[in-house]
Amino acid sequence: MELNVTTSSQGDYAVVTATGELDLYTAPRLQTALASLIHDRADRVVVDLSGVEFCDSTGVNVLLAAMKRLQEQGGTLELAGLRPPVRRILQVTGLDSVFTIAEAVPTRGV
Repeated sequence: MELNVTTSSQGDYAVVTATGELDLYTAPRLQTALASLIHDRADRVVVDLSGVEFCDSTGVNVLLAAMKRLQEQGGTLELAGLRPPVRRILQVTGLDSVFTIAEAVPTRGV
């Protein structure tokens, strides 16, 4: 399955929306979008995963690396809209306590 990634601006934060499967073959698409925001020194990035049905360790590593780079430059990365299979991988690995996780993308400007 494909992974589609789009980026938009919502007030004071950027939203990266991913839909499809996040795995070894598709993770570079998400990595490229996040790297661009990091390069542009985004302060707050929300990754909308409500359309992601599967995520493997490669996808998790892309999210972790982006979070680390954003934190190093004073920014934050949040995950939103996790489906049960994606939430489960974060729970099993203990990363649900590392990431900031929201039920949905915050409303504009919040």
